[in-house]
Amino acid sequence: MRLICKRQAAALLLHFAAVLLFFSGCGPELRRPRRICPGAKSLFESLSALRLRSENAVPLKANGQCRLEYYAEGKPHKENFPVRLWVNPPFEFCLQGDVAFDPKGVVVGSNEQEFWLWVKPKEVSTYWWGEWDQTSRPEKLPINPRLVLDAIGIVEVDDEEGWLLSNEGAFDVLTERNGEAGIIRRIYIHSCNYLVWRIEYLGTGGEPVASVELYEYREVLEGFSVPTVIVISKRAEDDKMDSVRISISSVKRAKFTEKAFNRPEPKGFKHVEKI
Repeated sequence: MRLICKRQAAALLLHFAAVLLFFSGCGPELRRPRRICPGAKSLFESLSALRLRSENAVPLKANGQCRLEYYAEGKPHKENFPVRLWVNPPFEFCLQGDVAFDPKGVVVGSNEQEFWLWVKPKEVSTYWWGEWDQTSRPEKLPINPRLVLDAIGIVEVDDEEGWLLSNEGAFDVLTERNGEAGIIRRIYIHSCNYLVWRIEYLGTGGEPVASVELYEYREVLEGFSVPTVIVISKRAEDDKMDSVRISISSVKRAKFTEKAFNRPEPKGFKHVEKI
């Protein structure tokens, strides 16, 4: 990886964090598979298929490469850096980006109670964290509690109440409603293999606040596959697009200790902010 100066690294990390954060924006047009198959016969059948995938999910670790495309001062920039990912369904994950020769230059993590995000270079040096039970709407969070787990295809769904099922060509579309809050999430599922292709998150006004696209699944064990290409997008200023594309090169099952996903204390940061 080519050398990145400290100022470039700071800008890079802020844009990487921004794309992972829940700012208003929407992703590019959804890629559509060529094959079209009959969809699920009922909402119950569709939700049951997603629940079965989640039940088959196993702890795993993965290595890959991140390609970041962003605009700064009106100019386009592209960066590539290695990432590592640890996942312990259904709540725990940690993503680390190796930037400017720091293997923990950017870290995003979560467990059942808390989430955290940090960027390390001294030009940024900020640590954000919060508690899930003190949050309400996802667009008000610095990171969605389900974003990373959703991004590897582990989509948690509750009972049928609040869900609607429709079909759009090659996709079954599950729409999640939250009472007066309206639509909060749409899940696009390829009806031929019932793998998730895209997840859209919506705000109080029905506007997109984040999107994740999932492609090129790899089987980890029978009945459970994970995507090896993950694209997270947000719309930047002047209607330009910032995006993070994570390409996973290796993924395998793992075992974790009980303390593996405890939130690290914010030591050595210039700024610490509780959400």
